[in-house]
Amino acid sequence: MNTVTVYTTGPSCQRCKLTKAVLTRNGVPFIEVDIREQPAARDYVVDELGYTEAPVVVVDEHDHWSGFRPDQIDRIAHA
Repeated sequence: MNTVTVYTTGPSCQRCKLTKAVLTRNGVPFIEVDIREQPAARDYVVDELGYTEAPVVVVDEHDHWSGFRPDQIDRIAHA
């Protein structure tokens, strides 16, 4: 399984915390990128992917979503 990237808005984001917890519980490896601290990452999420809410989970260039989506996490965990 490839490592996914989770773009977050920091520790106060509850949906981000839930997403990371469920990814961890399902054994899905991920790296976290805080878009408040990395302007290029924010530009990527907003301008290239078109998302305006966190978290944004990127599996690959064609597979990504925004928000807390346990259904999507389950899908990638069991792929």
